[in-house]
Amino acid sequence: MSSPSSYSVLQVLPALDAGGVERTTLEVADALVQAGHEAHVVSGGGRMVPELLGLGAKHYTMNVGSKRLLTFPWRVAALRRLIHLTGADIVHARSRAPAWAAWRAAIAENVPFVTTYHGIYNEGFPGKRRYNSIMARGDIVIANSVFTAEHIQTTHKTPESRIITIPRGVDMDVFDPAKVSAEDALQRRRSWRVPDEATLVLLPGRLTGWKGGEVAIKALADLPETYHLVLLGDAQGRDGFIATLESLATTLGVADRVHKPGHDTDMPTAYRAADIVICPSTDPEAFGRTAAEAQAMERPVVASAHGGALSVIADKTTGLLVPPENVSALVQAIKIARELPEVGAIGRARIEDQFSKRALQTATLRVYSDLIRQKAQ
Repeated sequence: MSSPSSYSVLQVLPALDAGGVERTTLEVADALVQAGHEAHVVSGGGRMVPELLGLGAKHYTMNVGSKRLLTFPWRVAALRRLIHLTGADIVHARSRAPAWAAWRAAIAENVPFVTTYHGIYNEGFPGKRRYNSIMARGDIVIANSVFTAEHIQTTHKTPESRIITIPRGVDMDVFDPAKVSAEDALQRRRSWRVPDEATLVLLPGRLTGWKGGEVAIKALADLPETYHLVLLGDAQGRDGFIATLESLATTLGVADRVHKPGHDTDMPTAYRAADIVICPSTDPEAFGRTAAEAQAMERPVVASAHGGALSVIADKTTGLLVPPENVSALVQAIKIARELPEVGAIGRARIEDQFSKRALQTATLRVYSDLIRQKAQ
């Protein structure tokens, strides 16, 4: 039987602010619309909603990310109505809290349920593993890396037949070094107040503890004074953590070499403005989008040797892997990476071959069409 000619997909997530989950949601919505299907997204809203609408998808604002048990039946009922309204053939959940209600609604409406396991979730208190298990209950569970797929099998005993590994994808047309001029990159450095002659070390990502900001500041203190560190990302209300970073930088005498510009909507230029990109996460990254994007922009990457980075980076070929939280190893790798500009072209070619947006879109739409075809049989 051939693939369905046209179908409707409802993606569910807490909000549409900055992040890899949100970006992947838009990429899949774009692929659906371009292929002649209907793309619907329900979330609590956010700064990326206009971009989603510009792709031709539809957005429905709902507090689906709530964890309040008393309102759970209401959320299930609301999602059931939305499945009817959109004519959804697939419900695709991308986060735990909304996934529970989406799962119940999909079962009630006899619609295939897909999940994407975007991260390695914390299990720090009793019952958390069961809470996390919703992301392993899809008719198909999409893992964003080999590391994540292995975690799902080990932790939730999900049959391998229900797991499909689809790495997050980099848009190679957007992350194209040829489209960023040297002048634009220089102006970006200057907007961050980084001296022209400095070696700029960039740590992109949300300003949260496990991304490795403290490790990076400690490493900066052991690097020559010509090195500057840019922590590029949104703190999202984590004022206490920001205060911790600032206090550490002051104590180590590097406060004047640590820059925190906030959220950035032009990441290709940000990567080209950097000399080295680091991803020193203290916890394993499920995939590591920033490491992939930086390589696409032909920048050497230094990352912690765990999680998705083990797949995204070819150690000593497209970047360098170091033990997590090992400050001295990070310092040495940054110094070595500064002298390895040739890794850039190799890294870009590898990302295009294995981790492109086009590959993610094609594989995800194949999951949808296969499930719809199986349901029709």
